[in-house]
Amino acid sequence: MTERALAIATRVEAFVRETVIPYEKDPRCGDHGPSDALVQEMRVKARAAGVLTPHILPDGSHLTQRETAIVLKASGLSPLGPLAVNTMAPDEGNMYLIGKIGTPELKARFLDQLVSGESRSAFFMTEPALEGGAGSDPSMMQTLCHRDGDHWVINGRKAFITGADGAKVGIVMAKSEDGACMFLVDLPDPAIRIERVLETIDSSMPGGHSVVLIDDLRVHESQMLGASGEGFKYAQVRLSPARLSHCMRWLGCATRAQEIAVDYACRREGFGKKLIDHEGVGFMLAENMIDLQQAELMIDWCAGVLDGGSLGTVESSMAKVQVSEALYRVADRCIQVMGGMGVSRDTVVEQIFREIRAFRIYDGPTEVHKWSLAKKLKRDHARAHAA
Repeated sequence: MTERALAIATRVEAFVRETVIPYEKDPRCGDHGPSDALVQEMRVKARAAGVLTPHILPDGSHLTQRETAIVLKASGLSPLGPLAVNTMAPDEGNMYLIGKIGTPELKARFLDQLVSGESRSAFFMTEPALEGGAGSDPSMMQTLCHRDGDHWVINGRKAFITGADGAKVGIVMAKSEDGACMFLVDLPDPAIRIERVLETIDSSMPGGHSVVLIDDLRVHESQMLGASGEGFKYAQVRLSPARLSHCMRWLGCATRAQEIAVDYACRREGFGKKLIDHEGVGFMLAENMIDLQQAELMIDWCAGVLDGGSLGTVESSMAKVQVSEALYRVADRCIQVMGGMGVSRDTVVEQIFREIRAFRIYDGPTEVHKWSLAKKLKRDHARAHAA
């Protein structure tokens, strides 16, 4: 690992532990995520500490994926950490995509305000399940767009749009006659109406997750990312790094939960000795050590593949499955070790458990990734045994 990445990660970790963690009890942390006022208050402090948007260097270049891994893990030591230092989803992935695909004009208009931490963004892709819209299968997309002079007109409904309420920048996916398209839009816009904010198991993302109606949204042709019909191609640019950055951040959260559970087990007594001295408890915490180490190695392996220039679709699917399942086991065992304290909100472990449970769904549920990997095995077998 490079010295610059270690130095950045060390500063981020110190900031999260010393400055961000005390905010976890702030009343502005609501069921639909922390308020924007709280986020901006933390970002002022992050900017002063020199740790705002730490994965993007002053010249606009990014850390490598392997370097990003240790920085995002450090930011994830609190559910508020990624918000405070601007490494959160979906913004981190959106910044990456705009940086790769956007024109200089689009970068100046949309990217700069995200990198500076002044604004939040939302990615409008998924659609209502009960209406047969796109979810894990993006080819089911029903939101349509068509040309009207030098503008595009977009109509449809989106569901589970993270951070839409309060976002200033949107990436909207729709389908033209050519195929999938992506558009950058300023928010709020009267043609994009939030119908409701969903009640969900997680509560770490500002603005929560919304159902949104898009009604005759007019977007100038200059705001299309790339070309008409190439939206899925561009989505692949964002896909693997975004999957992996989820793993990085939640590895930090699970590491924190383990720290709290170990501390509890080393202090709490029952049946004549410390809990950690009971084999059943000690073994659970030991298993957590193993799962955390395996997750870290899986992330580093996949990051190395991406740094080598590959899209890493298969590798990121494998990493997402292994890491999300392993971290869920870690959080679950921490709850179990801590008993009544674990299921209460006296510590952050209960929230971490809820957030990681949702992680097993976000960016593709485990079963979809396994199905995709099985299809690859079938293709490889067919090629190997072709006449």
